[in-house]
Amino acid sequence: MNITLEIPDLIAGALAGEGQAPERAVLEAVALEGYRTDRLSEYQVQQLLGFEYFEDVHRFFNEHGVYPPYTLEDLERDTATALDVAQRARKKTPTVELR
Repeated sequence: MNITLEIPDLIAGALAGEGQAPERAVLEAVALEGYRTDRLSEYQVQQLLGFEYFEDVHRFFNEHGVYPPYTLEDLERDTATALDVAQRARKKTPTVELR
């Protein structure tokens, strides 16, 4: 689908960063807002912006201060995993006594 917007030159210039095409700036703004509001997934942002790899999407998000949602459940799961890994590492490490 093609969408055409009429934006005054001064505003288009303000939207775009130095050396960036205003069309790209608007497309990126749409992608960021779509992701922030849960209307677009990471994959959809990747497709919209023409990124080949999902790492490019994460880099794009980081550059714009947008981070994937991280819930309390995610934190609890990550904490449990870290504790489990630490406990396994302690069991495998031999104890050495110094005299």
